[in-house]
Amino acid sequence: MQLTKHAHACVTFTKGGARIAVDPGAFTPDAAEVVAGAEAVLITHEHFDHFDEELVAKALEARPELRVYGPASVVGRWTEARRGQVVAVAAGDAFNVAGFDLTVLGDLHASIHRDIPQVANVGYLVDGHVYHPGDAYHVPEVPVGVLLLPTSGPWTKVGEAVDYVREVAPARLVQIHEAMLGPLGQQSMARFLSPDMLTDVPLEIVPPGETIEV
Repeated sequence: MQLTKHAHACVTFTKGGARIAVDPGAFTPDAAEVVAGAEAVLITHEHFDHFDEELVAKALEARPELRVYGPASVVGRWTEARRGQVVAVAAGDAFNVAGFDLTVLGDLHASIHRDIPQVANVGYLVDGHVYHPGDAYHVPEVPVGVLLLPTSGPWTKVGEAVDYVREVAPARLVQIHEAMLGPLGQQSMARFLSPDMLTDVPLEIVPPGETIEV
């Protein structure tokens, strides 16, 4: 399976000629191309940096074969108009799409501030191996081979990120959700999240557009 890193929280997975996309939002410049090239789109939550409602709506209209999965707060806006194309998912759900086995984990966005309500947020475990948590530090109750770790945002904290990595204990750690950090900030996070300092696994910084084997 190949993982292509796109800007911010968006990644695509490719296997056997099929492709699925996770979180093509407003911070991802090539989001339209990402959606156009995917058999299915997975959305973790409703925030605009993960979910471009207009883009997805147009894609659903143009491509009847496209499937979109996400919390009810996301796909519920099209349930009647696009029955069969959109599927609401929640923690505990498991399904197969385009040859990928998906398990849904977690339920709430990480807390930003007590005055800001927490929205629904789900994570996706892909082929029992790669976990995209959306905007949450949910710890799966199953082993994770590759953890996609958010490194910037109003809810992220270095100490909590370190503890999260320690709890999940993945074999590999790949940066996502980095748009609010410049190169120096990303390298600083990689330094904290490294065997030289606070975790047992190095943080891989994959530039947008590059592809890795996972």
